[in-house]
Amino acid sequence: MPEEPLLDVLRHTVGPAHVLTGDSLGAWEQDRRQRRPQGKALAVVRPADTVQVAAVVRACAATGTPIVPQGGNTSLSLGATPDASGRELVLSLSRLHAVRAIDPHNLSMTVEAGCILHNAQQAAQQAGLLFPLSLASEGSCTVGGNLASNAGGTQVLRYGNTRDLCLGLEVVTAQGEVWNGLRGLRKDNTGYDLRHLLIGSEGTLGIITAATLKLFPQPAAQLTAWVAVASIEQAVVLLGLAQQYLSAGLTGFEVMGRPALELVARHCPQWRVPLLAEMACPWFVLLENSDCESENHARNRFEALMEAALAADCIQDAVIAQNQSQAQTFWQVRESISQAQAREGLNIKHDIALPIARIPAFVAHTDALLAQAIAGVRVVNFGHLGDGNLHYNVQAPVGCDAAVFLREQEALVNQIVYDTVAQFGGSFSAEHGVGALKVAQLEQYQSPVALGWMRAIKQALDPQNLLNPGRVLRR
Repeated sequence: MPEEPLLDVLRHTVGPAHVLTGDSLGAWEQDRRQRRPQGKALAVVRPADTVQVAAVVRACAATGTPIVPQGGNTSLSLGATPDASGRELVLSLSRLHAVRAIDPHNLSMTVEAGCILHNAQQAAQQAGLLFPLSLASEGSCTVGGNLASNAGGTQVLRYGNTRDLCLGLEVVTAQGEVWNGLRGLRKDNTGYDLRHLLIGSEGTLGIITAATLKLFPQPAAQLTAWVAVASIEQAVVLLGLAQQYLSAGLTGFEVMGRPALELVARHCPQWRVPLLAEMACPWFVLLENSDCESENHARNRFEALMEAALAADCIQDAVIAQNQSQAQTFWQVRESISQAQAREGLNIKHDIALPIARIPAFVAHTDALLAQAIAGVRVVNFGHLGDGNLHYNVQAPVGCDAAVFLREQEALVNQIVYDTVAQFGGSFSAEHGVGALKVAQLEQYQSPVALGWMRAIKQALDPQNLLNPGRVLRR
């Protein structure tokens, strides 16, 4: 079946208005990292339901046409955009956006893959419940993409990654068959756990079309604090105290280096950064406590934590949000770091995970190596300290052309950072995935045994190598 007949089949399958071709596909062909090359799609196809997704996959399998599944296209590792060949078909799941059901007794809801994360949160809230996955792109990323990349976010410390929030999946296979695993069971030991195999596979093993997700009771109270600390070692001590005094109520624990917040103050002046002007501290922490009992109970525990932290001399100053609006402002400052860094200029991003106890030594060692290798280099370090995930980004020296810096120094910077991550027992990809951007790093740092298993699984489930080829594993 040559190209034109394939597109004709697809137009018949999903409707002519939902097979897009030509030169106006930029929104689907560009990775969120704007500095990355733009791909070229054969076409963008937008099926309306799982049956149409399966039909599209069968048509592509018959012609050997590669498929790139795409949700909100908020990937940061070239995981959901086509390559430059013009042969890959982008399969957009944007029309599969329904909330199919909410089961308050099972504390679960079933949503389609194209459902925007914020809409899923709102649906749960309207039912008096909580879907806790939260990340900066929640207004545009989709549940299917969150599952495909096993997204993390700001509340992993309490609720886990997306993997931990999923009870079941509906998936279209590489052959165009449909697996319905949406039963929403919390206990099911009937063979291999296919759900967990698909989660985090970045669209290379199957196309997620729907999911059954865990819900939780809404917290009775939330308290949020912005804390200045003298070192990242003190931040780790504070984390230990917060876990001791708040226990499961500790919902979020974010660390932010001063350079990151100075960029927010410069480029996002609509947000006042707490304590930045008043304190000379190099590090700041944003922590949140959610309590299911009462606001008084939450405040008592929070005040006990602050007293213990002062006694341990691990905080310099703190501001406790007086209302939900102020708490949201604190979080908005935190979520604006990436936007502020982009406005400062092109930068080299790293999404790494480390054992929490080793983070201070890693930061000191890597900062020193980079400073020695590149005079004046700026490290913009922030992230989810509570679960060991840092966004250890590197900015060009002041006055240096950012594009030139990126072109000339990216390989060296990546080598320094990733080699040190491996030395300290960490991972080069914590929550952004491998995509096409980090395939070489996976081959370098992953064990040969693990790579062999991955290739065998890919060959077994997608022998034609049609689903997101070249992502995670080399073609």
